[in-house]
Amino acid sequence: MTVDVTVVEVAPRDGFQSLRDIVPTQEKIEIVEALAAAGFARMEIGAFVSPRALPQMTDAAAVAAACLPRLDACRPAALVPNRRGAAAAIAAGLRELVFVLSVCERHNRANVGCDTARSVAELAGLVAEHDAELAHLRIDLATSFDSPFEGAVPMARTLELMRQVLTLAPHAEICLCDTTGRAFPSQVRALFDQAMRGSGAGGVAFHPHDTYGFAIANVLAAAESGVRVFDAAAGGLGGCPFAPGATGNAASEDVAFALACEGLQTGLDPARLLAAADRVAALGPAAAAGHLRTAPRARLLEDWTKRAVTFGSEAAPRERYNETIRRT
Repeated sequence: MTVDVTVVEVAPRDGFQSLRDIVPTQEKIEIVEALAAAGFARMEIGAFVSPRALPQMTDAAAVAAACLPRLDACRPAALVPNRRGAAAAIAAGLRELVFVLSVCERHNRANVGCDTARSVAELAGLVAEHDAELAHLRIDLATSFDSPFEGAVPMARTLELMRQVLTLAPHAEICLCDTTGRAFPSQVRALFDQAMRGSGAGGVAFHPHDTYGFAIANVLAAAESGVRVFDAAAGGLGGCPFAPGATGNAASEDVAFALACEGLQTGLDPARLLAAADRVAALGPAAAAGHLRTAPRARLLEDWTKRAVTFGSEAAPRERYNETIRRT
């Protein structure tokens, strides 16, 4: 099957950090392996952050040590907020990093403990010190659409911060994050239409949350703008501890199915993905979300297969997706 889009699995990082009870290390390792077996080509397996801020991530190095030798077809990454975290992740064997900073100053202080200018300086130091050791660098721009403290974020502020970080790391992938889950489709489309024009060699990705139930609609809006990399969490777990009111990520199974329905294939195995999502959701039933896990499983898998076959031999993905949009 031709893979048209990439779904980056973030449950082992964004999902597990949102749970009150710490997931045992061995359980994390087994879930990472189950998700990799479902076909994810990229996955965030942890975060190298202050143990006081996120005790759920204190075993990130142990998870990396166990998983790295086993992830042949999956590119593991870790989230870091500064040079110290980057050095620790690299020492643990990781060569793909996700550096996070916020467009909203107040959220940046709450999330990583400094103002945005300081985070930009940390990014500059990270690139200077570690660029040669990295296979891939992503920069997550949190609160790209909305702030839990200020409301809607002006598009110009997000695009300006994107420009700043690309000046420091022109080959980085930029991920625009709907941290609060309050973005809406026309807003998402408008920002990505601009961001795609200003992107660097690494392209642009989307990290949606589902607080208002718009995550799938927002994914499809971003896809219409040309985005081909989407973050999602199996079972719909997730949420920033420093974004009051935000709920979980878009569920990976829902995202993959929605994209397949629009003719964009992810390369994921539906049955294995749903089984892994069931296991992830069982860790925090009250926090789990998404829709497909509760649908009749046999019928769902049949529908998923039909959609893959229906679109498999048609025109190029962007053309057939745009044609679908025009027809509706």
